[in-house]
Amino acid sequence: MCSISNIKQTVRINEKIYAKEIRVIASDGEQKGIMSVRAALDIAGQEGLDLVEISPDAQPPVCKIMDYGKYKYDQSIKAKENKKRQTVVHVKEIKMSPTIDKHDYDFKAKHAKEFLAAGDKVMVKVEFKGRQMAHTQFGAKILKQLIEELNGLAIVESPPKMEGRRMIVLLSPVSSKG
Repeated sequence: MCSISNIKQTVRINEKIYAKEIRVIASDGEQKGIMSVRAALDIAGQEGLDLVEISPDAQPPVCKIMDYGKYKYDQSIKAKENKKRQTVVHVKEIKMSPTIDKHDYDFKAKHAKEFLAAGDKVMVKVEFKGRQMAHTQFGAKILKQLIEELNGLAIVESPPKMEGRRMIVLLSPVSSKG
């Protein structure tokens, strides 16, 4: 419904068209030429239809004679169809530490597999605290192990890299790249 109200706000119809001259397109698609708004409204009134401003930025503005209610309905149907076709990709985040235990690692790797199977991207972060910054190779080893474990399920979208006190890798599901 939000898109319908947007159409009302952006499209001017009938007496709300303020240009002096407009280019008119008849309901059957035939060009009627450039005329005054009053003349175009008379033609639309004879056909029992509305005068709808299609292209307000053109010189002169382009208006079409049509049923405005049907036009609004068609626009809302198109908006719903476009919304259905959109695929939303979520980025799930998994945090680890460079001293992670085997069980915790397995638990988080299992979650990463589930996220990838659901079609979501996974961002894995290894956070370093204090003196751990001197040994970033442990974090790199954990991420490399995870990437090998997820081989076939995930594609490395961005390789492991340091961002401040974190080492980050972004994985995307294999099926979405196909």
